[in-house]
Amino acid sequence: MTAATPTEVARNGLSRRGFLAGTGSLLGAVALAGPAAAAARAAAPALAPLADGASVPALVIGSGYGGSVAALRLAEAGVDVTMVEMGMAWDTPGSDGKIFANTTKPDYRSFWLRTRTKQPISNFLGYPLDKDVPCHTGILDAEEFGGIIVYQGRGVGGGSLVNGGMAVTPKRENFGAILPTVDAAEMYATYYPRANAGLGTATIDPDWFETTDAYQYARVGRKHAQRSGFPFVFVPDVYDWDYMEKEAAGSVPKSALAGEILYGNNYGKKSLQKTYLARAAATGRVTVTPLHKVTSVTPASGGGYTVRIDQLDTEGKVAATKEIRAARVFFAAGSVGTSKLLTRLKANGALPALNAEIGKGWGDNGNVMCGRANHMWDPTGALQSSIPTGGIDNWAGGGAFAEVAPLPTGIETYASFYLSITKNPNRAQFTYNPTTGGVDLNWQTAWKQPSITMAKSIFDRINSTEGTIYRTDLFGAYKIWGDHLTYHPLGGAVLGKATDNYGRLHGYSGLYVIDGALIPGNTSVNPFVTITALAERNIEKIVATDL
Repeated sequence: MTAATPTEVARNGLSRRGFLAGTGSLLGAVALAGPAAAAARAAAPALAPLADGASVPALVIGSGYGGSVAALRLAEAGVDVTMVEMGMAWDTPGSDGKIFANTTKPDYRSFWLRTRTKQPISNFLGYPLDKDVPCHTGILDAEEFGGIIVYQGRGVGGGSLVNGGMAVTPKRENFGAILPTVDAAEMYATYYPRANAGLGTATIDPDWFETTDAYQYARVGRKHAQRSGFPFVFVPDVYDWDYMEKEAAGSVPKSALAGEILYGNNYGKKSLQKTYLARAAATGRVTVTPLHKVTSVTPASGGGYTVRIDQLDTEGKVAATKEIRAARVFFAAGSVGTSKLLTRLKANGALPALNAEIGKGWGDNGNVMCGRANHMWDPTGALQSSIPTGGIDNWAGGGAFAEVAPLPTGIETYASFYLSITKNPNRAQFTYNPTTGGVDLNWQTAWKQPSITMAKSIFDRINSTEGTIYRTDLFGAYKIWGDHLTYHPLGGAVLGKATDNYGRLHGYSGLYVIDGALIPGNTSVNPFVTITALAERNIEKIVATDL
């Protein structure tokens, strides 16, 4: 069999008519066979390019959490939905027979239009980890602004393709600070349960957790937390835990236990293709068009909106430009994508009636990373599952929730690694730059200092108790804190400010925001369950009243 080139792989993904739902495109053509594959393809939305001049009832820009919820609920209400996604379909195996690249071996599939990787952990034991790769419409975007790198998923399924899947519902007592204009009782009685059911969240079997080598690192993290007086809490995830146990037994291809996380997960993770998008596919009313980027939305004469869209090739070049007409438009391109697009459309006169709140209220969910060097008698394990299962909760005492994260290098590192979510109050704003025609973000790296201080409320105490020190080799030379990035962008079109209390954009009928741009900068935990639950709440209201 001749190995497919990156361009051939992506071209096949763009033109392919079947979206591998149910067991999902993550399993790919290798794992799907016979009647099961036929059934999955039969329920799938088409992946044909969108025709120039088309007229659609509902256009959803983006295919992440908010967009997938909107597409499903609109389709269930009898509305035909067209989704456009800037990234690839991710339904065609590469020359290695897998859809996604391994975390330890980045290749053309790994990064969005970069010629060199920009990995969150850039160094290890004094050696730089980044490497040259072909420029390609890969799965992980490391988008650089003046003071921060924002990591985002690119492809059908959005951020669900590249995150660790920690499906955390915030504590009820924290919700008022997250979404102050939303009824908490409704969210916790109806929409959080609906989101968790739709996402397929589940918690690891505690007995298996205690015995498997793959979570020795998490047990060490728990021991150190508890000895310093911090609670360790198990949290749900969207991984198929039965599959992971089979991985450990050697009866199925390894995925989480092969370290797959940063550039996609080939088998066990229940990303959106297996959940919301699969259910949307089954309605027969949803069409997904990958490698299409919306550049303009303007009111059309006679009602609705004229939408200009660039069709991209796999090197990011514009292969065609199209105009379609949409009766309603749902902005679901992620916090950064939605905020940048709306900021540009307001500034360039396409949507001048958008209010002054567009672009404001953006935050990084207080993300900051660090590692600790443990003693030789506290090994964390050479085998580490890439799917985190728990965290250290010091939100009330120090303003930090720390995910006990994996460091799946394949060797014993004697290191504990953490991603902290902190109560950082700083908020940035997107602004249009007329000189470059782009959109800037005024985040400053110094604004991470509150996050560092809050994270230190946990790790200084643990280091003192354990007689350990911080690792200084993970983020550069002699650098303790990963304060240069976020995995959790939030805000930029805040609910109740840029929109009404259900995501309707002020100034225009039929324009909606339905993604993480609605949430003002922080959720106190990993945010995608809250994004999903808020989307469920908002689209229910929109379907009931606007349609």
